[in-house]
Amino acid sequence: MNYTTLPNTDIKVSKICLGTMTFGEQNSESDAHSQLDYSIEKGVNFIDTAEMYPIAARDATLGLTEKYIGTWLKKSGKRENLVIATKISGPNRKMEYIRNPLNFSKKSIHEAVELSLKNLQTDYIDLYQMHWPERVMNMFGQRGVSKIDTQWQDNFFEVLTVFDGIIKEGKIKHLGVSNENPYGVMKFISESEKHNLPRIVTIQNPYSLLNRLYEVGLSEIGMRENVGLLAYSPLGFGFLTGNHLNGILPNSRLALFPQFSRYSNANCHKATKLYQELAHDNGLTLTQMALAFVNQQDFVTSTIIGATSMEQLRENIAAFETVLSPEILSEINKIQELIPNPAP
Repeated sequence: MNYTTLPNTDIKVSKICLGTMTFGEQNSESDAHSQLDYSIEKGVNFIDTAEMYPIAARDATLGLTEKYIGTWLKKSGKRENLVIATKISGPNRKMEYIRNPLNFSKKSIHEAVELSLKNLQTDYIDLYQMHWPERVMNMFGQRGVSKIDTQWQDNFFEVLTVFDGIIKEGKIKHLGVSNENPYGVMKFISESEKHNLPRIVTIQNPYSLLNRLYEVGLSEIGMRENVGLLAYSPLGFGFLTGNHLNGILPNSRLALFPQFSRYSNANCHKATKLYQELAHDNGLTLTQMALAFVNQQDFVTSTIIGATSMEQLRENIAAFETVLSPEILSEINKIQELIPNPAP
């Protein structure tokens, strides 16, 4: 296993981060514990979750993912050896069962942190992330901003001030953002520098062969400002395994949750077929090539992988042993130029 550090910290993390959003929906508590056992055995020390998990989010399963991790942490006794990341949910009218109002007010942040600590059965969270911004913007399959959210009021300073207090209490160590754009990242950085407030150390955004939008704007910010990318959906909800090219497999994530269709449109299908041919021509599986591509990017701190079976988990972790040659990377870029970012 290869390791790095979270930017501007002394926290050592594995280049593989175990994503857990299936725990409590597609995976039972026993499944979750088996995945955690295997991942830690293979050297993974970084676990990512969120208060709203599992996915697809619903009231009946809310918090199960954190709770399953919590029971495993209590049973294993390995909390001090691990880096745990979780997230507070942003505004969403369909999810006000989490709390109402669902925002980044002082009250909401404190309630979210306390509940995550309770669910995870821990005294502190290593990396606490804002799952998506309060303001309406392009995310979750939306390519661009058609109009500015004039109802939202700039509160970057206020939010950082609240987190500053919680960090000083020792309940969280570091901050990150997720599903953010260049404006949000730079505002958080400038406010932290201006007022000596906690600085965000990571951004968790989608990044894969089918979605390289992070490279436009955010990658330069990340490298110049030392904010690390935690790349999620590196296999595009499983589409980049190539297993769905002849039709969505039954009982797969894409079949169970058809609302997550951003990775299975016609252009994604065309691009994935080309990527699969390139992988096979070089003696690789598409999974190996897709995960290796993400892992080799300089701006990626850690790649978040998820699985619904131990077979998938073993394959995904093993794929990080693959190193792509400059020639393969060049051919990947040719496909990207032909069909750029088919998944928004």
